[in-house]
Amino acid sequence: MPIKIGLVGYDGRTTAISAALRRRSDVEVRVLSTWKGPDAWENPMDEVREKALEFRPEFVVIGPEEPLAPKDPRDVGVVDMLQNELGIPCVGPTKSLARLEASKAFTRSLLAEFGIPGNPKYRVFSSMQGIKEWIESLDGYVVKPDGLTGGKGVQVSGVDIFDIDQALDYCAKVLASYPVRVVVVEEKLDGEEFSLMSFCDGDHVVDMVPVQDHKRLSEGDLGPNTGGMGSYSCEDHSLPFLSPEILAQASEINALVGRALKKKTGQPYKGILYGGFMVTAEGLRLLEYNARFGDPETMNVLSVLETDLTDIFRAIINGTLDKLKIEFSRKATVCKYVVPEGYPDDPIKDVKIDLSDVPADSSCLRFDAAVKQRPDGFFYLTGSRAIAFVGIGNDLSEAESHAERAASAVHGPVFHRKDIGTRDLIQKRVRHLNELLGTGKLHVRLQPNLMQPNVCLQPIPMQPG
Repeated sequence: MPIKIGLVGYDGRTTAISAALRRRSDVEVRVLSTWKGPDAWENPMDEVREKALEFRPEFVVIGPEEPLAPKDPRDVGVVDMLQNELGIPCVGPTKSLARLEASKAFTRSLLAEFGIPGNPKYRVFSSMQGIKEWIESLDGYVVKPDGLTGGKGVQVSGVDIFDIDQALDYCAKVLASYPVRVVVVEEKLDGEEFSLMSFCDGDHVVDMVPVQDHKRLSEGDLGPNTGGMGSYSCEDHSLPFLSPEILAQASEINALVGRALKKKTGQPYKGILYGGFMVTAEGLRLLEYNARFGDPETMNVLSVLETDLTDIFRAIINGTLDKLKIEFSRKATVCKYVVPEGYPDDPIKDVKIDLSDVPADSSCLRFDAAVKQRPDGFFYLTGSRAIAFVGIGNDLSEAESHAERAASAVHGPVFHRKDIGTRDLIQKRVRHLNELLGTGKLHVRLQPNLMQPNVCLQPIPMQPG
């Protein structure tokens, strides 16, 4: 009998999850809903319920964040519905636990309450009272709506906001919006970001390979924030600017957060803990948490995952991650997203793209996202990030060349960042951190023995107390 697995969502991330699951010949994967959101012609929750009852999967994997914690507080989370109403276990947290991503105020307060390191200076506001004074006390600031914004709602002083009046106007706009009505104002940090995703079964965590995402639209890290234009990971399971100590600290924070969530809510967190971190001159800081796989980071880590993903998901559900050895191949990856012209604010839609020149070989994987194939056989843009290409190589240079070759072969009104994964961009980021730290200890050359094998890829028990 096939192993039936349900998926919710359709984007590059869920395409990658599906592809990883299908490496196993006895797995049958079915998308229960693409989850088009509350404005879709039908209720996505009803669609998931109906298709789950028909398909009867062993478990369901949730791709995007919206189904986990709907924007309307009156709506139930998809995991709550599937588990409580239909008795189908999920890889993904309940709505209460998904506040880790859905409420920035909840996460900051959680770290403060349980003494977990990583918080920047921050304050939470539900009215305009005190915001001006708090902003004036900071050298630089970041304004964050409390709810989900698809990676595009954060406004940074000196980048998106250029004076205090603009900042106050944006805060007022957020506070007037339903259902957010809460704004978090934090100190502006300077450093280098990285993502560390961990599998979590409620009592144990196992880290994946760290990844650096590129959210800015244009080359040179210019332009507005997007959902992510691409990302890279290294063959040594670190990053050129990371020390083993910093990576171990990030791993420990993920473990501490998993433990704190269980204490706080009484529920085990079963799914993906995705910490967005920054290395600063003052140490490691937590930028945000996501309650699911990252997009595009998922394409990097699952492309080099050697352990069977179905076994991992079963261990998450059964609480047995500590019994499973999870391994990743010692390969570098570079992901480049091809996006429509006008993205992210006014993207071209319903226009054909030509993929006939895209190479098809194991050195570069393709993950379809916001494209739709029509009866004429061609693919058409649907308005968001269209296709992700992941180059795989023995080092970053090799992986980047594979990804660039594929991304450049897409013909049509599209573009991509050519600099992701290149030596020049990575050198720029290493220099930036060296300047902040006042040292010359970081080098762009990747050192295979920077970390002992699997030093941060083993389960960390989360015992009570």
